[in-house]
Amino acid sequence: MSADPRVALWTRPTRLRAWRRDAATSVPLVIVLAAIGWRLSGPATAVTLLIVGLVALATVAHLRARRFDRRWLIAALDATRRDLEDSSDLLFADPATLTPLQRVQRGRIAARVDAASIPALDAPRGLWPIAAIMCASLTATAAILLWPQHPGASLVPAREGLPVLPGVPRLTALALEVAPPAYTGLPPRLLGTLDARVPAGSRVRWTLRFMPEPRGAVLATVGRPAIPLVRDRGDWVASHRADTPLLYRVAAMGAERAGVPPLHRINTIADRPPQVRVAMPRTPLTLLTPGQRSAPIAFVATDDYAVSATARLRIVVAQGEGENVRFFQRMLTVSGSGAPRERRFTAQLNFAALGFVEPGDIVAQLIVSDTRTPSPQEVRGPSIILRRPPAVAAQGGGLEAMTRRVMPAYFRSQRQIIIDTEALLNERPRPPADRFLSRSDAIGADQRLLRMRYGQFMGEETGGGATNVMPTNDEEEGAAHATAAAPTDGHDHAEPAPAAGFGAAEDVTAEYGHTHDESEAATLLDPGTRATLRQALDNMWQSERALRQGDPKAALPYAYKALRFIKQVQQATRIFLARTGSDLPAVDLARRMTGDRGAMGNRMLPTAAADPIDPTPAAIWRALDGPRRDAALDALTRWMRTGGSRIPDPLALAGAIDTLRRQPDCTRCRDALRSALWQALPRPAPGLARRNAGDAVARRYLDALP
Repeated sequence: MSADPRVALWTRPTRLRAWRRDAATSVPLVIVLAAIGWRLSGPATAVTLLIVGLVALATVAHLRARRFDRRWLIAALDATRRDLEDSSDLLFADPATLTPLQRVQRGRIAARVDAASIPALDAPRGLWPIAAIMCASLTATAAILLWPQHPGASLVPAREGLPVLPGVPRLTALALEVAPPAYTGLPPRLLGTLDARVPAGSRVRWTLRFMPEPRGAVLATVGRPAIPLVRDRGDWVASHRADTPLLYRVAAMGAERAGVPPLHRINTIADRPPQVRVAMPRTPLTLLTPGQRSAPIAFVATDDYAVSATARLRIVVAQGEGENVRFFQRMLTVSGSGAPRERRFTAQLNFAALGFVEPGDIVAQLIVSDTRTPSPQEVRGPSIILRRPPAVAAQGGGLEAMTRRVMPAYFRSQRQIIIDTEALLNERPRPPADRFLSRSDAIGADQRLLRMRYGQFMGEETGGGATNVMPTNDEEEGAAHATAAAPTDGHDHAEPAPAAGFGAAEDVTAEYGHTHDESEAATLLDPGTRATLRQALDNMWQSERALRQGDPKAALPYAYKALRFIKQVQQATRIFLARTGSDLPAVDLARRMTGDRGAMGNRMLPTAAADPIDPTPAAIWRALDGPRRDAALDALTRWMRTGGSRIPDPLALAGAIDTLRRQPDCTRCRDALRSALWQALPRPAPGLARRNAGDAVARRYLDALP
C-alpha cells in the first residue's frame, strides 16, 4: 500500500522546526571545534573540522527528523484535536479493511478535518536555551582565537653571524621549547638558543621570526627530510619529536645571497637502564645456620628517571649433591619503597613455602624495569646465594675422628651447564645479540671452571694447586684413604730407613709418607680411567670454545659427551701406580762444545695474519685532496650508513661533509672534515719486532751453543 500524502504534508512543518532547532544548537559547537583546530594546527585543520562537523550535523538532524512519521502523526492528532474522538487512525486506514461502522466514523472525522486547518502538532519550545548556547559558543570561540598562543614563550634575539642585506630575509628572534616525555617527570623548559641537549623522545618546538618576511622557510636537516616551518600569525613555528640526534640549519627562501647559515645540533640523552645492587645480605654467598627457616633479602634499584613500583623476584632452589641436583624455579612479585629514582625491594624467604628442605642452595635474583614508555627497560640484578651445608659426618675412632666432610666449592655441574644451554636456546622471544653472547660466554666460563677442576687430576695447571679429592662418587673413600696413613691400613710396610741426608725428598717421603712399597708411588688413575677423563676434558674444551663464540647449539653435543664420560669416570675405581719421570733423549757428548747446529730447527716464530681492515675510510681520506672530491664525499656518506659505528661523533662528521659540499673551496672546512674522519680510521696492528742480535760477545756466545 502506497504512503498517504497527507502524512508528509502534515508533518513537514514539524520537521522543518526540528531542523532549525538542531542547527541552532549544534552549529555553534561545530564553530568552537573548528576554532580549536585552527589554534592548534592552522587554517587547514579548522576548515576540515568545520566541513566534517557540518556533514555530521546534517546526518544527525536527518535521522532525528525521521521520527515524525505516521504513528507520531496519529498520536499528535488525537492529542490536539478533541473533535476527532481518538479515531485519527481511521483517516489513514485502507477503506476496504474497515467495517460499516468504521466507515461511518471515518466520514464524520474526515469532514471535521476538512472543515478546520491542522494546528501545530509539536509542543512549543522557548528560545532561551538556543540563545544561551549561541552566546556561550561565541564567547568560547572569541576566547580561543584571542587567547595568547604562547603565554610563557618570549623570543630572544638571534645571532646567526650572516651579513645584513637589504631585502634579504634574516632570522631576528627565536625560541626553543622542550617538552620531555611524561615518564621522565621533568617540566617543560624554554631555551633561547637553537642548540640543546634533550631527553630522547622529547617534543621540540621552534618559534622563529624573520625580517623581512620570507615566502617560505624550512629547517634543513643533514641526512634527513627537511622540517617545514608553518606561518602562525607573525611567527614561523615547527614541531619535531627528538628520538635521535638532529643536525640542522634555518633556511629561508630568498636568503641565499647572505650566505650559508650555521649548523645547529639537538643532542638526545638516552634513557639508561636501571641499576640493581644487593643491600642484604652483605656477601653474595651466605651460609645458613642449622634450623634456620627463613632469611630476609633486600635489593636497591636506581634509575636516572624512575624505577617501576613493582619488580619480579626470581628464585631458583637447587637441592641435592654432585650431578644429582634438582632445580625448581619460582617467580614472586615484590613492591618497592622509597623515592621513584631509588627504590628498595625487600622479601622474607620462607624455606618451607619454597620447598627448601634438603641441603642445597637458594639463588635469588631481582628483575626490575623502569617507567619508560612505550617499551620499559628490564634488567636482571646480581644473584644472592643462600646455602644450607650438608650435615656433619658421624665421628669415628682414631684419625678418622679428625676428618670432616668439607663443603665443596660452588660451581656449576655438567648437567646444569647442559640445562642452562638448552634454556638459552629455547628462550622466546630470542634475546638481543649482545645479551645472547654475554649469557653464552657466562655459561662458557662455568664450563671452564668445571674443566679446570677435573683437569687437576691430569696434571694440568689451575692456578690454585691440585687437590687430592676428585669430584666423583668415591670421593669420601679416597679422602679417607689419603688422610688415614696409619700402620694398620692393610699393607705391609717396611721399617723406615735411617736418614741418608738432610732434605732428601725420597728420605722425607719414605719416613713420613705413605708410599705403598715404592718410594715414587702416588695416587693416580689407571690408564683406562685416565683416557676416559681425557676424553671428557677434550669435550669440555670443545663445549667451552663454542659457548665462548656465542654458538650454544654447537656446544650441546660436546657437553652431552662430556657428561657421559664423567659418569664413566665416577663409576671407576682408583688404583696406585708408580710415578714415572719424563723420558728425555740421551745427551750426545761427542757434539758438545763443537758448534755443530746442523740438526737444530728454525726458531723463528711464524707471523699471524692480522684482522682485515676496512680500507674505505683511508681511501676517502686520501681522496679529499684529489680532483674527485665530490665522489669521495658521496662514498663517505654511503659508508656512514653501513660502517660508521666506529665514529665517535657522527653528527660532527655529517656537518663537516655538508659544509664542504656547500663551500668546496674552503680549506678550513676540508681540514675539519679530515680531522673528523681521522678518528674513524682503524689503528694499525702492531708488528713483530726482531730481537736485538746483541754485540760481538753475545753473538759469539750464541754461535757456540749446540
